[in-house]
Amino acid sequence: MKSNQPTINDVARLAGVSKATVSAVLNDTGTVKRSTRERVLSVIESLNYRKSGPDGRGAGQQMRSLALVIKEIDNPFYGEVITGARATAEEAGYTLLVMSSEGAHEAERRAVELLQRKEVDGLILTPVLDVDADLSHLFELKRRNFPFVLLEELRGVPASLIDVDNEEASQRAVEFLIEQGHTRIVHFAGPEYSSHSQERIDGVRRACSGSHVIFTDADVVRAGAHLADGYRAGLEYFGGRPAAERPTAVTCYNDLVALGLCRALAELEIRVPHDVSVVGFDDIQCLDYLPLRLTTVRMPKAEMGRRAAQLLIRHIESREALPPQKVYLEAELVVRDSTRPLRVVAAERPARVRVAATDADGTGVRRAPSEAVG
Repeated sequence: MKSNQPTINDVARLAGVSKATVSAVLNDTGTVKRSTRERVLSVIESLNYRKSGPDGRGAGQQMRSLALVIKEIDNPFYGEVITGARATAEEAGYTLLVMSSEGAHEAERRAVELLQRKEVDGLILTPVLDVDADLSHLFELKRRNFPFVLLEELRGVPASLIDVDNEEASQRAVEFLIEQGHTRIVHFAGPEYSSHSQERIDGVRRACSGSHVIFTDADVVRAGAHLADGYRAGLEYFGGRPAAERPTAVTCYNDLVALGLCRALAELEIRVPHDVSVVGFDDIQCLDYLPLRLTTVRMPKAEMGRRAAQLLIRHIESREALPPQKVYLEAELVVRDSTRPLRVVAAERPARVRVAATDADGTGVRRAPSEAVG
């Protein structure tokens, strides 16, 4: 059956060049004038053309595959993202491959280049980003018209995105604590290689700036993304600190950091939530099975994976280039046992601070905001 996908012959004809010239542009080989290269790349983008496999078969005839590059192989957050992406990929006839950069720029670059050579049809990326980030491999994806979708925004890289508004979600969590009477709040921040880390810090600042709570740079504790990071940071921050100087609440970059912190507090004989309330981020599945059930911000992890795969497949299968699309999903606060009010909470909560609570057996029954705490 003839494929409807554009071919290298189509590109060559519309660009007014030979197939060899198109191939040289795609593979960065040979000497091609800049004006010719730009004309070929313009036609490639307009046709939404992508290179065929090494055996000469078109994209519609190959074994189809997607790849997901994550940042932390031991983070359960990504397990649910993978589950959602895999289900959608398989429904559409694609196989999903998964690789991890472990937060390293070079590992991410190697993974992206390897997956391109292996002829995957498109990528879902949780990009490594900090002030020293080298994004050349991502710009190269754009240059080659290679389809990819991000799960964290990269400023300056025009690409489709599936995410939540991390700043707003973090702000909601802190506003909840403030409403419960907490005035001394500290944030255990994530790694610098995640843009979400700064977004969640900004959310804490925004919540405090709209209240009487003072939040300074000294209230940002650099932790990380893993259990050991929260444990280490917890021991360092709370160890030897007099009770009068302790915060009454801590928000954390993710649930792993929060759980590591809870272990450190237990070893220091600081009670959660009686002495310190702790809030996580992500709502990983294991939280319902722990002795102390963690209050956290629920991320729609499986839905993020599903939507990212759907959007990526749409880019892959379109007969024309599609503009980047940004989709922000909803996050919500789930109130459990690791937080407590320091005063009586008003019956009415501002409408924009929506809280979800779980029932005693963890089945996740949604309640009205006025019933979620107390």
